[in-house]
Amino acid sequence: MSDIIRRDPRAEWIARNRLHPLHAAMQPVQHSWMGPNGVIRKNVHGVGFIGPNGIKRIDRSGAQQGGAAKRTAAIEVQLPLHQVPAPAFYINVVPDMVGGRLSSHDRDLLGLARQLAGNDGAVLVVVFGEHKESAFATAGVDRLLVLDGHEFDGYSPEQRVQGLRAVDNQFNPRHWLLPDSRSGGGELGRRFAASLKERPATRVWQIKGDECIGRAGAGREDLARPLPRLILAAAECADPVSDTRHEVLPVELSTSLARSLPRIEDLGAVAVDPAAIPMAEAEFIFSGGNGVKDWALFHQTAAALGATEGASRVAVDDGFMARDRQVGASGTWVTARVYVAVGISGAIQHLQGIGACDKVVAINLDPGCDMIKRADLSVIGESAAILQALIAAVEAYRNGAKRDAA
Repeated sequence: MSDIIRRDPRAEWIARNRLHPLHAAMQPVQHSWMGPNGVIRKNVHGVGFIGPNGIKRIDRSGAQQGGAAKRTAAIEVQLPLHQVPAPAFYINVVPDMVGGRLSSHDRDLLGLARQLAGNDGAVLVVVFGEHKESAFATAGVDRLLVLDGHEFDGYSPEQRVQGLRAVDNQFNPRHWLLPDSRSGGGELGRRFAASLKERPATRVWQIKGDECIGRAGAGREDLARPLPRLILAAAECADPVSDTRHEVLPVELSTSLARSLPRIEDLGAVAVDPAAIPMAEAEFIFSGGNGVKDWALFHQTAAALGATEGASRVAVDDGFMARDRQVGASGTWVTARVYVAVGISGAIQHLQGIGACDKVVAINLDPGCDMIKRADLSVIGESAAILQALIAAVEAYRNGAKRDAA
């Protein structure tokens, strides 16, 4: 497992993007170059520099050169800080926070909120319960309000609407933004709009001035209308924030929430067989391709992870998986939160089918294949060894959790 190479696609993207603030810091330091007189000049402070007499010089300053600088530049150089000491108005955002973290849809929503806020307004994010997110600063959040309490656990739309009403009374935001998603934002936004007696703009994908454009007619038409106060935005409504850093100052409600008896009772989640979940609705997909040589081990890993199995067209044509498990433009378009591709090179049809997936993990032997370029996390190595190590890690984690519970 020590021979596995992990790549950082984001660092590579910044190194290629000349407009990004960190682009210059991500470039490797030159060890040698040709001067104006045609003489080759060398950096005598380079790590492991060989001098003219064949003696190796060692850099004792502790500075990292070459590839090491490329890996650590994102830590050493910080994005410019955007501060709003006295906001003229607020743009309130209620992200889904599935799993306690910002999803790609949430980040698109924050990018849209940043556009509406401009330089004078502040983006205020309302989060229910505990969260695990640590990147609010780079996502465009100026103020953070956490509504904590057991009444917000699980499925609690009535309590959440009551909390949003209290936030609305205190901050009086210019706009409310919620994701128009199946993860809760779509329903909560419509309930909140009914409580405010306002007509929201739904499935919004673009805002131009005082007008917003949303999908209509089963997604076949665009509907333009004046910009309302409450907006339910679709995925890819704006580019996520990537060039600024924000304060994320905590704020609190000035009044306590009134306790009321809810009319809806959450009975908890129901265990579902991952194999019975339709591919288009699965949130965690473990997909195999031509690079999988041990399909029994592949099925064992998918069962250990509790993931829905998928496959590439080649694996389906070879008879290793059923036709309804095929992922891609010629199979099923998926919108999973996590998509793991094992031994899949990444044909254009397959990449089209996983275009809406939140996080993509690739396991492959070829570091130059298209799936590696698309992935958020890449593991270069033999799939059998990686799957065995993954099963062992899952079992060790579950055994540790059982011991802690006992």
